[in-house]
Amino acid sequence: MQVKAEKKNNKSEGFMKSVLVLMVSQVLIKLLGFIYRVYLTNREGFGDEGNAIYSGGYQIYAILLTISSIGVPNAISKLVSEKVAVGDKKGADRILKIGLMTFGMIGLFGTLCLFFGAGYISNVILQIPETELTLVALAPAIFFVSIASVMRGYFNGRDRISATAKSQTLEQIFKTLLTVAVVEIVVLIYGTNVTVMAAGANLATTLSVILSFGYLGLYYKLYKRNKKRHVVNKNRIKPESGISIVKRIIYVSFPITISAIMSTLNKNVDSMTVIRYLKNILSESEAKIQYGILSGKVDTLITLPLSFNVAFSTALVPTVSSAIARGDKLSAQKRISLSMLLTMIIGLPFTFGMAVFAQPIINLIFPNATTGAVLLQISSFTIIFSVLAQTANGALQGLGKIMVPALSGIAGLIVKIISNIILIQIPEIGVNGAAIGSNLNNIVVFLVSYMILKKTIKLNLKPGKFIIKPLFATIIMCICSYTLFSILNRNIRNRKNSNNNFNFICNYNIYNICYSIKNIYKRRTYNDTIRS
Repeated sequence: MQVKAEKKNNKSEGFMKSVLVLMVSQVLIKLLGFIYRVYLTNREGFGDEGNAIYSGGYQIYAILLTISSIGVPNAISKLVSEKVAVGDKKGADRILKIGLMTFGMIGLFGTLCLFFGAGYISNVILQIPETELTLVALAPAIFFVSIASVMRGYFNGRDRISATAKSQTLEQIFKTLLTVAVVEIVVLIYGTNVTVMAAGANLATTLSVILSFGYLGLYYKLYKRNKKRHVVNKNRIKPESGISIVKRIIYVSFPITISAIMSTLNKNVDSMTVIRYLKNILSESEAKIQYGILSGKVDTLITLPLSFNVAFSTALVPTVSSAIARGDKLSAQKRISLSMLLTMIIGLPFTFGMAVFAQPIINLIFPNATTGAVLLQISSFTIIFSVLAQTANGALQGLGKIMVPALSGIAGLIVKIISNIILIQIPEIGVNGAAIGSNLNNIVVFLVSYMILKKTIKLNLKPGKFIIKPLFATIIMCICSYTLFSILNRNIRNRKNSNNNFNFICNYNIYNICYSIKNIYKRRTYNDTIRS
């Protein structure tokens, strides 16, 4: 009995270790992505218009990327973990090889479609002609992401989640550095041409993806060299045919891909409807600016909290699949319940904090483009439902209910499309209609997924523990934070009247903070010189 208890504790520790590794990685990735988006938004000549071009092209790329790769890591991870759980290590390696060939061809097809269809997509579908060069720059990335995603799924299934985390972190580091470098080079050569700057920023994405793939290839080579002598099937399991493996991968990945496509299309609905319908009530340039605010600032801020939670949905798939393959349903139940509770604890503070401090956050981060606070407040409520749906869908995929996330995503997308078409054209609502549509979309997705999850497996989520306590703690946090913020703001405003050096918090922006610190330092240096 003690041995069994120790094994269970070790498995729990392994699960939480995987979650923490992924969480740290995803937070770092989002922060780095946040840095380069802040740089772009505040870069002279880019701003909200540049964000519209950058995001419009990137969202089309994201659709093809989703089709060719998003469902693949979870599908490969699920199948590999099942093979490893029953001792079929050669079968796990065979899944990797077949997956690389299959999705390499799919990725190549996606690359060619984006490269040769860039003109049609930019002029007809998006109605943003400036995105053509951006799409061409992104095209090669689809092939490399497709094969890299197979390798990441393999490592997740072999309980080497750190390989995935490191590769994604390195990719984002390269992307951040290259974005700044490429854009600055473009400015030196072409000047502040917003079209070329947006294309250069997305070219950095392609280059970073290629470098990340190189890291995964090197890691795999070293991993196989160290593990080569252990790849023996103890149970002499009959090898599975290549056609059977392809069928299983597609069977598992297709519903997951559909679910991911629904999530991606949520943003593509905005890229295809916001400018189109805002032009009925605003000028074309103003419509682009409004979409740039939504895609460049609000979406960037809203997706940042999701990085804290994506670890649960990623780690749950192989963990729950492995537990079910062993017949350990109780272990799967406990991990899903724990993940849902921690998701609520993570999501609520971000949701209410973003809503309460919307304007100060935008002033601090985007001092050269401070509009969009109301849009951020409305959008903030997508956070809690997004993260809950994320975790619930990861659990459902691990349990084998792979069609449920896809169906819930389709239901949410229909609601999103209808909401956008109706609300954006209302002058009093405008671009806020897109934020309202996203809220409704995520609510529908979560409710459908959670109801099916609760019917599939018993969850230990009491209302008091799951809702009331986290909500009460979040409200107390917001009251204390806002009170402290108001007191500090008022005191510093009073000091501002007598001393201009304390102007920085009144305007809440980074440039004023740095400028004021510099002045304080100069004044102290001057006073020390006089005294001496």
